[in-house]
Amino acid sequence: MAGAALAARRDAGPISASAGIGLRFPHHAAFLEARPAIDWVEVHSENYLSGPALAVLETVRADHAVSLHSVALSLGAAGGLDRRHLSRLAELARRIEPALISEHLAWGAVDHAHLADLLPLPLTEESLAIVAGNVAAAQEAMGRRILIENPATYLQFSHSTIPEGEFLAALVARTGCGLICDVNNIVVSAANHGWDPRACLAALPAAAIGEYHLAGHSAADGAAMGLLLDTHDRAVAPAVWALFETALDLIGPRPVLIEWDAAIPPLPVLLGEAAEAEARLAARVAEGRDVRAA
Repeated sequence: MAGAALAARRDAGPISASAGIGLRFPHHAAFLEARPAIDWVEVHSENYLSGPALAVLETVRADHAVSLHSVALSLGAAGGLDRRHLSRLAELARRIEPALISEHLAWGAVDHAHLADLLPLPLTEESLAIVAGNVAAAQEAMGRRILIENPATYLQFSHSTIPEGEFLAALVARTGCGLICDVNNIVVSAANHGWDPRACLAALPAAAIGEYHLAGHSAADGAAMGLLLDTHDRAVAPAVWALFETALDLIGPRPVLIEWDAAIPPLPVLLGEAAEAEARLAARVAEGRDVRAA
């Protein structure tokens, strides 16, 4: 499907500019029993491809919009996508009818062997062509646009020639994809590489951004001391809240997700973080800012 035509196609069940949380296994029972007052949830797609977890997600989907966020499609893989895995993700999307589908600007598989991390890419014309081809293939299989997330990185390739924001903008132009603006990842990468986080944010094509991510991070120790790590194991950091406010100034409200993937707290703690994000969104909506996800 051509990029322009795909960009014009409506996503199924768009999410309004509201706060959601990541649905994680420790909170399944609470969602099934209490149906917490949250507009939407996001799940890591690979955890819900089959079995009891899929049944839980189908039940949750009856009350909440769902965003499917994949972590293993490996869009930067030079050898192309794992077609079996892509087919399984597409089938999950058909069953759940998610409001949003997303993946990462990263690679994490070699010869169908999946690695335990989201690894950075050299930002070159060659990489751009590879990622664009893989994104186009994924969108063709899904029958819709997907969002691509800016990564948290700990190293840079000396032969990179394209700044990250320009790389993502070119990817949008070539494929019609959208973007996740992961505010925490900008804070982490900017600190690790000496970038200006506001400039990183401003370089992203605002019209393509369909979702924000907010999370906590931590400082590394030992041999990695001096780096920030994208740990998702604590509350949203003050620097992330501050850059989120800047994002609302530059881009406007979008759906915003609270990510918390390790040392997972009780559900009320997550809902409290989402309420804080909701309040900040509501203040901007009251100002009359754009509230539609691009």
